Amino acid sequence: MLERERLIEIVFAVVAVALMLATMIWIGTTYGGEGGVLTEEGGEMLVGAIVGFILLLTLVGFGLAFALNDPPGADDDADSRGVA
Repeated sequence: MLERERLIEIVFAVVAVALMLATMIWIGTTYGGEGGVLTEEGGEMLVGAIVGFILLLTLVGFGLAFALNDPPGADDDADSRGVA
């Protein structure tokens, strides 16, 4: 079985990717021109969605790093060996 932290990371990643796919599908259906080609405005929206996805994953990564890491001083063995 996977560790709790690994499951949390997987859930956040799957939700973020599902949100991105839903956004891309929405942009395609809303701004799709004839023949399935995006309009100029749709292309700009798609670029914005990609940039937003990158920023979202960055924020999720930082959030998970702070939430899932042990607080300083939680490793008692390191203190007894003189490691800071």
